[in-house]
Amino acid sequence: MNKDISIKEAQEQVDAWIKKYGVRYFSELTNMAILTEEVGEVARIISRKYGEQSFKESDKKVDLADEMADVLWVLICLANQTGVDLNKAFQKNMEKKTCRDKERHINNTKLF
Repeated sequence: MNKDISIKEAQEQVDAWIKKYGVRYFSELTNMAILTEEVGEVARIISRKYGEQSFKESDKKVDLADEMADVLWVLICLANQTGVDLNKAFQKNMEKKTCRDKERHINNTKLF
């Protein structure tokens, strides 16, 4: 059954999973390294699917959505273990971007 969940619910689900199956969170530094690795995997797929690089045989079975979900998972782990409420952080970030950039991109002639 597919159900949309909030960012808060995602943070709660990851935390519950870690406590049930993961024993404990990896250290923040380890999770940062894992996040970097996962972002690299997304970049690899994007560079081959949308960029000029060709797929290697080992790249053909990868799933972009799954790799993006891996990035989200580790980001949520880092948020949980550093006390960041991603819902509040995202809302605050959207407000910041709106105030700062509400005319910046509209007036950017490079985008037209």
